[in-house]
Amino acid sequence: MKQLALLVLLIALAKADDKNNQQTETPTPVVTKQDTVTIDGKKIDYKVTASTLTLKNDQNKDRASIFHVTYERIGQTDRHQRPVVFAFNGGPGSSSVWLHLGALGPRLVQTSVDGTQAIEPPVTLQENAHSILDVADLVFIDPVSTGFSRAQGETKAQEFHGVQGDIASVGDFIRRWTTQNKRWASPKYLLGESYGGIRAAGLAEFLQEEYGMSLNGVVLLSSLLDFRTIRSSQADDLSYAIFLPSMTATSHHHQKIKGDRNQLVQDAKTFAFGAYHTALLKGATLSDEEKASVASRLAELTGLPATLFLETNLRLSPSRYRKEILADQKKVVGRFDSRVAWPASRNTYPNASYDPSYAVVLGAFATAMNDYLSRELNWEGHHPYKILTSDVHPWNWGTSNGILNMSDNLERALRENPKLKVLIMAGYTDLATPPSNIEFSINHLSEIPDARRQSIQFAWFEAGHMFYLNEPDLVKMRKDLVDFLK
Repeated sequence: MKQLALLVLLIALAKADDKNNQQTETPTPVVTKQDTVTIDGKKIDYKVTASTLTLKNDQNKDRASIFHVTYERIGQTDRHQRPVVFAFNGGPGSSSVWLHLGALGPRLVQTSVDGTQAIEPPVTLQENAHSILDVADLVFIDPVSTGFSRAQGETKAQEFHGVQGDIASVGDFIRRWTTQNKRWASPKYLLGESYGGIRAAGLAEFLQEEYGMSLNGVVLLSSLLDFRTIRSSQADDLSYAIFLPSMTATSHHHQKIKGDRNQLVQDAKTFAFGAYHTALLKGATLSDEEKASVASRLAELTGLPATLFLETNLRLSPSRYRKEILADQKKVVGRFDSRVAWPASRNTYPNASYDPSYAVVLGAFATAMNDYLSRELNWEGHHPYKILTSDVHPWNWGTSNGILNMSDNLERALRENPKLKVLIMAGYTDLATPPSNIEFSINHLSEIPDARRQSIQFAWFEAGHMFYLNEPDLVKMRKDLVDFLK
């Protein structure tokens, strides 16, 4: 009798375990909605799915819930062979809202034509005629602690707040999504903006080595690979050379210097990585005559007085530049997009006190995203959708005595996957991740043959970090992406 009772108890416990396992399996999509959009003059029917996918640990316990929004074109007979683009933004701490509603998806946040002016709130969405949904399905991923994504169970959120933890969790999501949706046979692409480029470079190697998932392409949009290129430190002056061409482009936009913009930028690059960098390397041994000559040339390339460069020992920070370039108009220019110029504040402060280009977009995108999720997709959640959060800090950079550089990861992915292509998209007036930073990194990939470099393409845009807010750039971005995907 006791043995029978024990058997009944064991069966009951097993059923309870099965039930618990079923409850923690990936939930069915909260929202699946059909809609249409007109792209390139053609009507595209699509399905949008807003959902969460639960990541598991080795003991099959919940680790994290990853919120994502997927767009799939309807009526494709070869769906399993259709390209899939996994897109994410950066921060670290940013949701994917910027790429989702600013560039790639079938719905678009309304902005001014050139993206430099604030729009009367509340801002709603409009149809995006420049989406790439006609040629590829889209998956927008919010990393843990951004958007609606959260750590689960006994797992601490800090496990995901670092270079390697972030790459591993997003990589696990991509593997799981690809398996659940039966898309292993589809061409697969990553598109990362800003810090998303760090993530994409790491994922290109991680997915390949961990799961044998060879990608077809990686798009690095306003990205970086090596933080040394944008952060100066004692005796490391590289970033001053990196920022100079973008300062030149900005000064030309605001009519502080005259001439052909492209030629001026090229002249700035030549000077930056030639005479200017040599002068910075000399440090205290640089003569007064040499210093005066360099300051004079910097003045010509920026429209700022040579005395300012002498005052700063030839090392003018981008923040100081942003305050000084339109000081005569009492304006400060943007960090993400230096075309944007708003009235300056705290004039006694030596650097720019705020970023007007971020102020242009934050309210518009936050309002539009929350309205879209709640009113159109009927998403119900107790937590706020975190557009850009500081909750991920302190971020674990994975290095105790150095600066993060993911160039090796991208280089290994290119070397070990001979069919992998890379598209680098950069805006002239980006003072957050100036284009010369990633040009420098690509030029210093030394372990791939010259022939392999032909798979790395560059595309240039008129605006800044989120150049797609400028409508002519959005049109060009679509064309470049369609060509790359095809």
